Amino acid sequence: MTYRLYYAPDSAAMGVRAILEEIGAPYDLIPTTIDMDKPRPPEQLALNPNGWVPVLLWDSSAMYECAAITIFLCDRHPEAKLAPGIDDPKRGLFLQTLVYFSSSVQNAFQLDYYPERFADTPAEEPSAQRRGLRRLRETWQVVNDQIGDDEWVLGDKFSAADMYLFMLTTWLKPSRGQPSIDEFPNVKRIADAAKTRPSVQRVFQR
Repeated sequence: MTYRLYYAPDSAAMGVRAILEEIGAPYDLIPTTIDMDKPRPPEQLALNPNGWVPVLLWDSSAMYECAAITIFLCDRHPEAKLAPGIDDPKRGLFLQTLVYFSSSVQNAFQLDYYPERFADTPAEEPSAQRRGLRRLRETWQVVNDQIGDDEWVLGDKFSAADMYLFMLTTWLKPSRGQPSIDEFPNVKRIADAAKTRPSVQRVFQR
């Protein structure tokens, strides 16, 4: 079986692609765009009316949302050991962290990059962006504190959460007023370690 992934550079689809590489599962990329002013393939919109990526297809099924796809792939390929099992004490932390990445950290990025989604008028968009910048600093500090002195996000074992974290750090742009990864030394330490994975390098260094 070959997975198919709607994919655009600089999007969350890169994280899913890195996980597919880590698992070693065959996959094909379906090119699309994250430019809101450009059309998406009708087939993509039929699967995800939001027009966002990633969208993963397999057999006769499909799903979207990066965190959900990450959990699905980890559970479908337990031999890759990218996630704690259902009965593992770390399972709760794994799920909590991925949902926090998706619902809080990514939402803060959206406030900055897409303020029109959060403001009633164009005049209010700068306020949404300022809140996004503050929220980015708040959420990354929460992640940094959670990691503490641990080697990886979940403790002493590498997981898909570390790959997800690395992906999110590539979106940080201090030139926009976003915080620098250097402000969060525990995050940076894990991102630097995750960056050395061959799977991550194959995706993010292209």
